[in-house]
Parts: sequence; structure tokens; C-alpha cells
Amino acid sequence: MTRQLPAMPLAFQASQQINLPVQQNTERLPAYLHEQDRVVAALLDGEKLTPLGQGHFSYAVTSIKVFQLQINPVVSLEVANSDGKLSIRATDSELEGLPLIDDFELGLEAIMEATPSGLEGKALLSVSVTPPALLKLIPNRVLESTGQSILSGILLAIKARVGQQLIKDFRQWCQEPTMPSNDSALSS
Repeated sequence: MTRQLPAMPLAFQASQQINLPVQQNTERLPAYLHEQDRVVAALLDGEKLTPLGQGHFSYAVTSIKVFQLQINPVVSLEVANSDGKLSIRATDSELEGLPLIDDFELGLEAIMEATPSGLEGKALLSVSVTPPALLKLIPNRVLESTGQSILSGILLAIKARVGQQLIKDFRQWCQEPTMPSNDSALSS
């Protein structure tokens, strides 16, 4: 009797850094980063983002086609602010349309920080998954390099979007009338 070895999970990751110079209103960047709904929608595709409550979102990552498989990752995100930084991390993930895969994990750790000259950020995206039977004949090295290439492509697309959309949104936010703070309203 031949014993079948369990499939080994694949793991791959990609990272990206960004430095966005801001010419005006840099002193307002920390306050802007506290506008979580707005900033997250500017960082990611707002049409694929669903607010779930204070600091929590669901994000449908762009569909990916890998070796004849259509992959539709959906990620739960947690967003927090501290010390002029906005952090985003994945808390849960699933693959829609692929019921054969039950051990898919997508990790995301991202930070956007206000600096005296603009915004700086970094992101680490990782995936761990056992390949479905359809991909068992493809060597793990090929699957891992393909996965890493896909993750790098996702991060590069987000970086391009951030480079255009986030600064544009920040400028719009700076032009909007500011609401008086509760402290000043209470003292009148």
C-alpha cells in the first residue's frame, strides 16, 4: 500500500515602500491620517471596500487568474492610528469561488506615516496556501515564484494608486471647510 504524503503549504511574500513628498499643509497630515474611512478608500479601490464598523473593513482584492484558476481573495482589515501613523493589517481572509482551498491565509501589514516632508509608507503582503489538486503537477518553485510575482504586482498597483490618489485626496481634504472642535464649541 502506498502512503500519500500530505501536501506542503506554499508561502510567498512581497514588500513595497513609498515616499510621497507633500508641498503644502504638511502639518495637517497627522489629522488627515485620522480620517480612516477616507484614507483607506484613497489607498485601496473604494468600490471594493466595505466598511464594517469603526476601524474595520472588508476588501475584495482584484481577481487574479493563476494557471487557469480564477482567484477572488476577500480580506478583513483592521485600521488603527497612533503617533501620526495609520496602520492596516489583515485579520482574516478567504478565497471566493474556490471551495477546494480551506487553508488560505493572506497577511498584510502596512503603515503610513506623516513626516515633516510628506508621507512615508511600507507594506508587507504574504500568502500561505496548500495548492489545490489541479496544481499538484506544477513544481513548488514555479508556484512560489508565480505567487511572489503576483503579490509584487498587487503592491506595485497599490503604490501607483497611492502615489496619485492619496495626495489628490489630501489636497481636496485640505480645501474642505474645517469643523470647529468640541472644545471650542463648549467654551462659547
